[in-house]
Amino acid sequence: MTMTETPTIRILLADDHALVRRGVRLILDGEPDLEVVAEAGDGAEAVALARTHQVDLAVLDIAMPRMTGLQAARELHTVKPGVRVLMLTMHDNEQYFFQALKAGAGGYVLKSVADRDLVAACRAAMRDEPFLYPGAVTALVRNYLDRVHDGEEPPDQVLTPREEEVLKLVAEGHSSKEIAELLFISIKTVHRHRENLLHKLGMRDRLGLTRYAIRAGLIEP
Repeated sequence: MTMTETPTIRILLADDHALVRRGVRLILDGEPDLEVVAEAGDGAEAVALARTHQVDLAVLDIAMPRMTGLQAARELHTVKPGVRVLMLTMHDNEQYFFQALKAGAGGYVLKSVADRDLVAACRAAMRDEPFLYPGAVTALVRNYLDRVHDGEEPPDQVLTPREEEVLKLVAEGHSSKEIAELLFISIKTVHRHRENLLHKLGMRDRLGLTRYAIRAGLIEP
């Protein structure tokens, strides 16, 4: 590489739809300064690949099985603090956007306009500049202020990563036995996590937990 060349941005791409990954990869690999070096089908795989690959930027779909993009973003900031994160989503949804910011994402790109916005968002992320799809700022701020005014803003509770995993699985309809098997923990431990969740979030039942999980961006409505 000569002094005038731009260093290549090494990208980890995570989306549970292979066709989406192929399309996004075509966009990114078509640029001289961008290269997809690893692909993942869910958030957990993305975190595992980040541990074994030299990655500058993670482009994560928000809604993925096993571990969402939001969960993966938080995990990445712990295991690979230098990796920048972009959220890729089909949802023009202000709640997801705020959760993405809380998770440490530096940008939020709609899949519908990825061919137009994604390359610019990747370069902005590497300059530590936030990227938000055009025209959304006013609506996001207005909706956020409306929710605060109406007292609808969800409580900013701090859940442990394990509690968040249990919450996601409960909201997806899994039984305690299934959750225990999926997370390799005892049913008694699942019940304890569930009680903690209900207490922390001020909920009474699974329906309340499910509504919270949707608002927190853990599962899709």
